[in-house]
Amino acid sequence: MFQKLTSRSLPSLNALRAFEAVARTGKVTLAAEELAVTPSAVSRQLKALEAALAVRLLTGPKHRLELTAAGRELAAQLTEAFGRIEAAVRATRQGGEDLHVAVNASISVKWLIPRLAGFQARHPDIRLHLTELAPHATAHRGAQAVVRIVPLARTAEPNCTAFIRNALGAVMSPDCAERAGGNLLKAPRLAAVTHPEAWPVFAELAGLELPNVAERPFAHVHFAMDAALAGLGAAVLSWPLCVEEVRQGRLVAPLGFHRAASAFALLTQPGAESRALRRFRDWLLEEGAKTPEPPPGP
Repeated sequence: MFQKLTSRSLPSLNALRAFEAVARTGKVTLAAEELAVTPSAVSRQLKALEAALAVRLLTGPKHRLELTAAGRELAAQLTEAFGRIEAAVRATRQGGEDLHVAVNASISVKWLIPRLAGFQARHPDIRLHLTELAPHATAHRGAQAVVRIVPLARTAEPNCTAFIRNALGAVMSPDCAERAGGNLLKAPRLAAVTHPEAWPVFAELAGLELPNVAERPFAHVHFAMDAALAGLGAAVLSWPLCVEEVRQGRLVAPLGFHRAASAFALLTQPGAESRALRRFRDWLLEEGAKTPEPPPGP
């Protein structure tokens, strides 16, 4: 009458982990890097899992995989399940006072890390571990929460805590502005490969038509920001990342900053709530409230 559940009734745990990582990161290469295996090993695990389940989980070419309906449903359940397992292990091993947070690189370098001394002074018993979050990922294996910019629509979700409303501005050094006659459209255009939409979104917000010129690419937003500080051209930045540089006059924003339909937010993973995470969330909200209003456009 009852079927006994054995290890042979379930697919390989490694295959499930590989699929969940691909579904979460969006790429086989990123999943392989996270799991410390080769991309070909991840691909083999995906094929084995689909064979074991007799259902397609992913579709499309290798460089642009998409989840099927069955894949989306399984991925959501696996992310929650692995998150709960890791939270339980952390709580058992360290009493819940280790906090693992994944952060987009530019937010980490230009906003979070410069403020961390205040958090550590207030909560010396919390051991905060930061991991780099892939540009478009909203979760990271082993992280209890992630910090990234999200669309405003996501801020209403129960696991999302927005702590700064985003605003975008095109900035450059005073020397670069002088060379361009104050016209940022005449300055070399610096762009982050991880956020190719920054210039088009800013242009729409500012009511500008961008000239058809070549952009100088940089791997991350903070690289483009450093290039702007060095006088290499103009870069579109989020206001929270360059507050001090603009206030100190190291960067100028001839067209000011414009409110974007996004926010800096903390996304909590299922089952990861803890005392340490609550303290970190409260601190983020306090720090976010200290952010001054951005200079408006002309």
